[in-house]
Formats: sequence, C-alpha cells, structure tokens
Amino acid sequence: MLRAWRVLALSSLLLWPQGPREEARTEFRFLRMEYQDRGGTRRGFGRGWWRQDWPEAEMHFKQGIERLTRIHTGEGHHLPLTDDRIFDFPWVYATQVGYWDLSEAETTRLRQYLERGGFLVVDDFYGPNEYEAFRQTMELVVPNQPILDLENSDPIWHVLYDVNERFFIAGLRHLGMGGFGMRRPLDPPRWQGIRDEKGRVVVAVNFNVDVGDAWEHADLAEYPEAMTGLAYRIGINYIVYSMTH
Repeated sequence: MLRAWRVLALSSLLLWPQGPREEARTEFRFLRMEYQDRGGTRRGFGRGWWRQDWPEAEMHFKQGIERLTRIHTGEGHHLPLTDDRIFDFPWVYATQVGYWDLSEAETTRLRQYLERGGFLVVDDFYGPNEYEAFRQTMELVVPNQPILDLENSDPIWHVLYDVNERFFIAGLRHLGMGGFGMRRPLDPPRWQGIRDEKGRVVVAVNFNVDVGDAWEHADLAEYPEAMTGLAYRIGINYIVYSMTH
C-alpha cells in the first residue's frame, strides 16, 4: 500500500477551515510526473511537455484547495516515475500525455503505483493521434483495462461536489488569449477513467480539455469564471476520491 496518507476521513473535508495548521499535518501533496517527450514532439524552446502550466497551475490549485476544503496541502513536487518517493504521494498529475514516451521501467513503476492505491490524473491532450499515444501507453501499464466514460452517477462526481454537468474547459490558446490565435478542439470533451479489478477509478482522463489552464488562470479577469469553477470542483473531487477510495 502507499504510505500512510489514506488516513484522512471524509468527515474532515467540510468547507471553510478554522485556525492555523502545521506543515506536519499535511494530508495531500500535489505531484507532477516528469517524463521524456516522444521523438519529434519536443517544444522549440527545449522545455519538456511535462512542464506545461508548471508551476502556476498547482500553485493556484493549492490555494483553492486550502480555501474550499479542510484538506491541508503541502508544497507541490515533480518527480520521474523511477523515483521511489512517488509512493509518498496519493496522486500524480500528468499533462500533455499524447507526447509522453515512457520506458519499460516507467510503465512498470506506474503499474505498481496504481496497484498500491495511487491515482493518476491526465490532462490537456487532444485529438485522435494524441489519444492513441496515451491509450497505447496505458495498455502497457494496465493491460486489458479499458478507458471508459465516467457517467454522471459515478461516485467520483459526488464525493464532495455534485458535478452533474461537465463542459469544455479551455486553455488560453482556445480562447485566443495570451498571444495565441483561436483554436478550439474539433471534438467534444470526454471525462473518462480506468478502473482496477475492484472497480475503483485509478486513472482520471481529462480529454479535449485543459483543466490545468483553468487552475493556472483562476485570477485572470478575462478567463471564464464558469470554467475555473468547474475545474476546481472536478480537481477537488478527484483529490477526495483518491484519498477515500
């Protein structure tokens, strides 16, 4: 099992924390996955795709978690899957997974992480080519475990917030902001998951959306409030689910 972070009870997740909390009481820490880019996909300025929206996305998301729940969260981290410290974290976040290139050692380690109770969130990838690259990797990680749509009735949408409506969450490039031209995805967003043999969701799949951008730009006046609100509710539900299931 992962090391003792699953002791948090759902009853402690009430809104509006009261009083100061010590770092020793940290219950959740955000971990971002480091990975090598698939050949031919590296960005022109040399920064790997795993760094998309880093570190601003998790910095803003941490503030939202602290403000909206009683979960005490420490500083964010980023590690490769081959680092043994990944087992100290209840979840790992990976962005732009249509471009990742995991080695055999990394796929084995990710399988072990999920089998021990870890939770993977993937985000900000688009279109059939990127989806297929992600799917092929996950077939190596968890063979014969399909990627399925998460229906409205799934507990993951109701552990803290009732998220009955999910819609497109845009990156700045989709809104024509930040110096980007308007470029909306051709296909609708899909909210999917991969389950373990007991039916627990172990991988949350945000496809054709950019939840990380909505966290990152929560304080940007021009960014749509509805998208930010949905991104925070979904992200917090993922955290609560990962720590209580």
